[in-house]
Parts: sequence; structure tokens; C-alpha cells
Amino acid sequence: MALPGYAGKECVCQLRKGICDQSCVTDMLDTPLYIACLRLSGRRCVVVGGGEIGLGKVEGLLACGADVTLVSPDCVPELQELARERSIAWEQHAYAGPQDLEGALLVIAATDDTELNIRVYQDAEGRAMLVNVVDVPPLCNFILPAIVRNGPVAIAISTAGASPALAKRMAREITEHFGEPYAQMALMLNEVRGWAKDTLPTYQDRKLFFESIVAAQPDPIALLRDGRQGAVRAQIADAQERTVGSLLASA
Repeated sequence: MALPGYAGKECVCQLRKGICDQSCVTDMLDTPLYIACLRLSGRRCVVVGGGEIGLGKVEGLLACGADVTLVSPDCVPELQELARERSIAWEQHAYAGPQDLEGALLVIAATDDTELNIRVYQDAEGRAMLVNVVDVPPLCNFILPAIVRNGPVAIAISTAGASPALAKRMAREITEHFGEPYAQMALMLNEVRGWAKDTLPTYQDRKLFFESIVAAQPDPIALLRDGRQGAVRAQIADAQERTVGSLLASA
């Protein structure tokens, strides 16, 4: 399946076709993506390009605790302010090559310079780094899905680059359905993880314990929607008591 948004336009990928014939994207929608959540806290991440799009990428990385370096000869006022307050490091020069990627886990290229984007992609690939060139799926070895966040709960939506607009609509609908009660439930379950690890001897025991809480009746999510946190805590305590009783009976 082709991506019609590229057909007939100037080539913006490493194949340098002149006019895009989509030879680089025809198999993208059939390529399975390995979905993962990256822990970026304290990890160096590079953004090349200081415009509004670069600002959005920088803010997303900062929200995850990344150590962000911006590489750009100039940038929008918001990025300048982040540099002044030392929230980011600003390398105030044009992208120079692999040396700008030293020690970084990933790089995002957010420029409108095709040749520069290709250089960033090739340099990152040569270092076995994660690289994303904004709006050019063929120049990405990872993509940035639409994200719905609520407390510890994060849901990622990807259309494999086919339609970011559809992903955003799905994110809005998911936000409406999976709201605050799910975040509260995640926090409550996290509170008893230490108890489960200390008390239940096997992974299977712990799995059954947590599944019994999530599947309890009345539905704990419905209880939380009604503001009945105490009822959910009682369900968790009952599950703990039943589980311990079952372990003692089988001993």
C-alpha cells in the first residue's frame, strides 16, 4: 500500500530520487513495529533544528527527563529561554557530523533541509543509534506515536506513519475512555507490588493475585469513577487475605 502524500513530490529520503516514486515506503505499512517504552531519564538525546517542530520534540523529551542537546545555529525564543535556564544544552552551530551525536541514545532531526536530514540519518545509523526525521518515515528507525498520558498510564497509538491525523483522533477518544480512574487503579496496584513480591513465591502467584483485583466485582474502575476509593482498597485487602489463605491451605 502506497502513501499518497509523497507521490509526485520532491524526494526527501536517502534514495535521492528527485521526484518521489514511493519505492522507499511501499512496504512500510506491512512492516511490524516493535513497540517499546524508553527510559530517557538522564540520557543524552539530540534534537537537530530549532524551529517550532524542534521545540515540540524538545518539550516531549524534557517531559521524560531526558538530557537534551539542541544543535542549531538559531532557534525560536522558547528554545532560547530553555537554554538560558539550562533546561537544555544549546550547541549554537550547524550540524557538523557524528561528533554532534557523541554519547547520545537518540537523535531527532526537525529541519526542512533534505540533505541535512539524510546526513543525520546516515550518521546515526552508522552509530547504531535511534533516529527519527520528522515527517519522513523512510528516514526513521523509530517513530513517535501519539501518546495519551494519565499519571503512570501511557497509551501509544501508531498508524505506522500512514495518518498522524487519525492517530490524534484515536488519542482523543482514548483519553475520554481511559481517564483518571485507570491512573488511580495503577497507583493502588503499585502500592501492593512490594507485598506481592515478598509474600507470593512465584510469578504465576503474583499474576493471579493482580488479575483477581482487576477482574473483581463490583468493577473497581466503576467504583473509582464513583469516587469510592475505599471500596477498591477493601477489594485489594480481601484479595490479599484470600491469597494468603490459599497459600497456607496448600502448604
